[in-house]
Amino acid sequence: MIPLLDLRAQYAGIKAELDAAVLETLASGAYVSGPKVDAFEKSFAAYTGARQAVALNSGTSALHLALLALGIGPGDEVIAPAMTFVATVAAIRYAGATPVLVDADPLTWNIDPAGIARAITPRTRAIIPVHLHGRMADMDAIMAIAAQRGLPVIEDAAQAHGATWQGKGAGTIGAIGCFSFYPGKNLGACGEGGGAVTNDPALAARMHKLRDWGQEGRYNHVEHAFNYRMDGIQGAILSVKLAHLPRWTERRREVAALYDTLLAELPVQLPAKPTALEHVYHVYALRHPDRDRLAHGLMEAGVATGLHYPRPVHLQPAYADLGKGPGSFPVAEALAAEFLSLPIFPELTPEQQRHIAGALRDLLAPASVTSHAA
Repeated sequence: MIPLLDLRAQYAGIKAELDAAVLETLASGAYVSGPKVDAFEKSFAAYTGARQAVALNSGTSALHLALLALGIGPGDEVIAPAMTFVATVAAIRYAGATPVLVDADPLTWNIDPAGIARAITPRTRAIIPVHLHGRMADMDAIMAIAAQRGLPVIEDAAQAHGATWQGKGAGTIGAIGCFSFYPGKNLGACGEGGGAVTNDPALAARMHKLRDWGQEGRYNHVEHAFNYRMDGIQGAILSVKLAHLPRWTERRREVAALYDTLLAELPVQLPAKPTALEHVYHVYALRHPDRDRLAHGLMEAGVATGLHYPRPVHLQPAYADLGKGPGSFPVAEALAAEFLSLPIFPELTPEQQRHIAGALRDLLAPASVTSHAA
């Protein structure tokens, strides 16, 4: 079986470095925050091009603290895409604010800037674009809308480590950028992890305080806050992996380029070609109206696939109270019904990709489609 993601292969390639970093941290006794986390913050800020980074225990925590640092709370509205992982919208609820969802662009699959402009009300306090699959949203259009309305932008860059827009790193264009270091991400911990980047020292200081019980000095708690700290071992692991991320990102782009070539003649919609941006291909998704049949056929051919994501936020039972039923966001709903994610990871071989493409070609052959229809 060709896996969707092979973390064991990644570990095998950096085992000696990773083991040494973990053992060094264990010997140090600095298990929560500490020097390994501090070092990772500095390195990750430099990697993204931001002035400062805040290491956290998850990407969801990063979004939550970003909203709080910007003073967003009950009575406020925050705009976010309907096509995203649920954490984007959950964080808005954590802050006590109201999510206002916007449909996707049918070509880029990211939030539609025109929809953002239409969704703004007097209660709107922020915009959260998501860089879905590692492809950045249209930040020129989004930042222009935000500037015109005086709104901060929080970039959900959970899938976009190393992506750029007009040469600027993901997470550094808006007021705050939020990242997940969940194990399957392009830069993943060996457990949970997340972080935020910003060019505003005051916002960084507020998030640092909020992640650590609202302390100013030991046991001096000046506001209600949270335990969102990163473990020392995860900081050490992420520092090791960060050094390899540029090479891994280049390999992902090579894998995506070969998929583009191998699948070019098939009746599927592929990711739109980047223009002002550098895609990092956390996910390589295609679109096809008979997605479920393709997924089943690929599984039988020894190929694992994924669905990112099979149900948009407004159709999740937990968010039924938003009052947006089927038909509310037709593009997001179509994407959810048609997305199919193919295996993509730096260790994926061209031979494996040719097998995947061949299996898809067989499944999309006229005889195969006719047989299925019958």
